[in-house]
Amino acid sequence: MSDSQRFPVAAHALCFLAHSSAFGPQAAVSSAALAASMPTNPVVVRRVTAMLARAGLIATRAGASGGAWLLARPESVRLDQVLKAVGGCANFGCPPPGVKGCPVGERIPDAVRGAIEAADAAAVERLSRITVADLLRHAERPHPPALPLQAVGA
Repeated sequence: MSDSQRFPVAAHALCFLAHSSAFGPQAAVSSAALAASMPTNPVVVRRVTAMLARAGLIATRAGASGGAWLLARPESVRLDQVLKAVGGCANFGCPPPGVKGCPVGERIPDAVRGAIEAADAAAVERLSRITVADLLRHAERPHPPALPLQAVGA
């Protein structure tokens, strides 16, 4: 699974758990049910839910009656926490090394790297103002437009 897939899968899984009122082991949602909602493979879901569990956002139980459930209310789970839990970043890539002796090639990679770091910081800051509950409220509206610059619940 690519780095760029983990964050959307994690956000989707958390919203699905909240929508399903999965707030304890008695309401655990299976990886197969989560995967069918995306759609993706249950193995992908289990990898991401393991990361979310390590971050303390959800709990999981293996086996036939296994699944995942939320450990926190959706209103308290910010998307920057989700991004951090799955090891994500804005993921613009890394510039290739520059060519020695070229006035542009030697300096541009550092400049591009700085721009990427600034963009990543801006993305994380913006995500810190959106919660799982905001995403879910937005998703439950009929024909929702793209999430506005201001979080739905803010």
